[in-house]
Amino acid sequence: MTMPTSHAAIPSLIAVVAALALCTQPATAQTNPHAPLSPAQRRALLLNPARPFWKTQAPDTVALDVETSRGTFTIELIREWAPNGVDRFYNLARAGFFDDSRFYRVVMFYIAQFGHPASPAVGAVWRDRKLRPDSVRTSNVRGTVTYAQFTPNDRATTLFINLRDNLNLDSLRFAPIGRVTEGMDVVDGLYSGYGELPSSPAPLGNPRRFYGESNRFLDKEYPKLDRIVSIRVRQ
Repeated sequence: MTMPTSHAAIPSLIAVVAALALCTQPATAQTNPHAPLSPAQRRALLLNPARPFWKTQAPDTVALDVETSRGTFTIELIREWAPNGVDRFYNLARAGFFDDSRFYRVVMFYIAQFGHPASPAVGAVWRDRKLRPDSVRTSNVRGTVTYAQFTPNDRATTLFINLRDNLNLDSLRFAPIGRVTEGMDVVDGLYSGYGELPSSPAPLGNPRRFYGESNRFLDKEYPKLDRIVSIRVRQ
């Protein structure tokens, strides 16, 4: 025989049901994707690309402030242009992937390239994690931000800012993911004296040390390179 529930028990039952409802809400409803992460949390994420964190979809448009040794500029990501590329960049920036990295390939009146991380261990994890291609939906005009690639299937973490209109890259299927909206003068002022050398193949460059030592190699051999202090999502 089922016993009727007493009136006194109703409040506690309601509390239990409410608690269960909170526990079953999606994680995205309980967390702020822009909440600051500790250094330990960031490193753990960067060393484990299988974590759910990396599946977070970027907003339709989002601004990121890039603090550099030369000054600060702002990038606006536009997901409609290249959703796969935007989601990757957005999440890498949130996890601090670009912090303390170098603008290691700056060619005057052409491009400023970055995206090789400060930590060789992090670089080894992400170097071969290729992105699905995005179609080209806008042109590589001055100020746009685009992934470096040999083919559209090669994109991983390295990107460049177009220092001029590079419309020839459109037909080569380089798909911009966003654009510099503030501080293009800062980008123009990045040190370009080493040109292609830091990332050149042997014998001009040293790929083994470039990938195996990262900042330690770059800072010793190319000490004038400008660096990214941090990239932060604008709240």
